[in-house]
Amino acid sequence: MSRRWHTLALAGALTLVLVVGCSSATSNTSKSSGKLTEVRSGNFATIVAAPENPDNPTTQEKVELGKMLFFDPRLSGSGAISCASCHNLALGGTDRLQFSRGHDFQETGRNAPTVLNAAFFQNQFWDGRAQGLEEQAGGPIQAPGEMNMPADKAVERIKSIQGYHEYFKKAFPNEEDPITFENITKAIAAFERTLITPNDALDRYLRGDKNALSPQAIRGMETFDSIGCTSCHAGPALSSGAMMKFDYGTDLGKASWTGNPQDEKFFRVQTLRNVSLTGPYFHDGSAETLEEAVTTMARVQLGVTLTDQQRDDIVAFLKSLVGEMPDISVPVLPAN
Repeated sequence: MSRRWHTLALAGALTLVLVVGCSSATSNTSKSSGKLTEVRSGNFATIVAAPENPDNPTTQEKVELGKMLFFDPRLSGSGAISCASCHNLALGGTDRLQFSRGHDFQETGRNAPTVLNAAFFQNQFWDGRAQGLEEQAGGPIQAPGEMNMPADKAVERIKSIQGYHEYFKKAFPNEEDPITFENITKAIAAFERTLITPNDALDRYLRGDKNALSPQAIRGMETFDSIGCTSCHAGPALSSGAMMKFDYGTDLGKASWTGNPQDEKFFRVQTLRNVSLTGPYFHDGSAETLEEAVTTMARVQLGVTLTDQQRDDIVAFLKSLVGEMPDISVPVLPAN
């Protein structure tokens, strides 16, 4: 049975709706989550709508404004860098560079994690220094090595663009002065909550289409589970979102901002949804291929030396995790 996903504006919110469904296998359990149904089998589950932030409810007007701000380079000190520069939605929500480049072409020293499905995580950034999308959205804008735009200067610049005023009034209708840095980050976060990628081969398989995964991918999924990968990479996002120790490379991870030696080499567990689109891999972008990343993770995290067959099977499974991309058109931005 064919399936299509649409993004619809319902009651002022963007909601993902499954238009044509399929019954799941009887061994699976399911539960409702908004307009999507989670189907779970063991450690695997279909992706569902992103959780809402009650302090920043999603509205169509807020999402529209957030999309503009996400693509607007005028939020950077140079006027040349936007959120989309490092989180290119045409490149799996990343820039596919080993290290992202910020203000004056400085290397940030870390690989850009994908913005796709980032709404499922409370810990944001590789080192977990931000909590939730709203806090995350404000970090790169202000960071000197990234967008290099202090919060007060960002507000000043956006206020100077007359075309933005009406959009902020619609997105935050009960505020006398809606153009604030907090509202800039709230709007961007609201847009990012729509960047969910459902209906990959794993989702279709869990919903009952047993031909969605190839025999090799099914073997890879079983190996992935049996050797312990699902201790961190499970559930709808194929990630716990927790901070876990990965003793690899020289980056201090969470300790780089806490200063606590006990936090050294702790990094957020990354989502594996769309992982074949988001290389190079790891916080330092040192693994160029999925084969290399899988081999290293099995050895370092699990103490397992994979056979070539096991590695190739797991890679086949990971390559099946490309979901349907959000249908995002680049917005026309208000003139200066």
